Amino acid sequence: MANITWYTTNGSSNNSFSTMTDRLGEKEVSLCSLADVQLRFLCPEDLDEVRALCQEWFPIEYPFYWYEEITSSNSSFYSLAAVYKQQIIGLIVAEIIPHSRLHEEDTGILAKSFSDCDIAYILSLGVLKEYRRNGIATLLLDSLLRNLTTPERKKVKAAFLHVLTTNSAAIRFYEKRRFRLHTFLPYYYSIKGKCKDGFMYVLYLNDGHPPWSL
Repeated sequence: MANITWYTTNGSSNNSFSTMTDRLGEKEVSLCSLADVQLRFLCPEDLDEVRALCQEWFPIEYPFYWYEEITSSNSSFYSLAAVYKQQIIGLIVAEIIPHSRLHEEDTGILAKSFSDCDIAYILSLGVLKEYRRNGIATLLLDSLLRNLTTPERKKVKAAFLHVLTTNSAAIRFYEKRRFRLHTFLPYYYSIKGKCKDGFMYVLYLNDGHPPWSL
């Protein structure tokens, strides 16, 4: 059984939960305009707020050092917050990984001709429940994808994520945004001692493509 994983700068893996939170059956708040929402990168002063949000959103307990890493001033992660009235209401965390550092279960994302390239791994995408269905998650994801398709990022050939098979809201969200199911991962997650199946979803970028098949 594979654990829930994220990629870190030294190539080691740790338990994580890389998906947006379930949005069904929750109260919604309509924003006046997305123009009222500011996007900015996380900073050390955000650590406690971000930790509280992740503990609310995700069923996995992140280690404290991970929060230190994603909120660091010189973080290697793409850690972007959506802020409304001086409150963080959403965030996305991703990391750009050399293809050579992919875990075994993820190595089949690209054709072999792309061995010397990078891939973006989306660790987490979440929105405060009161503000879901207002386009905040799309705003955050689009910001990441714009960054990944700049000339400076032309080596990035795909973005991928793992998601619980039962998280239908997240699956619909990513499929609507052109992510495609790549792999079924049986018993991929271990949550509170119980095994859970996962999916890998992939979006190809900068002329990247999956392995050719019959």
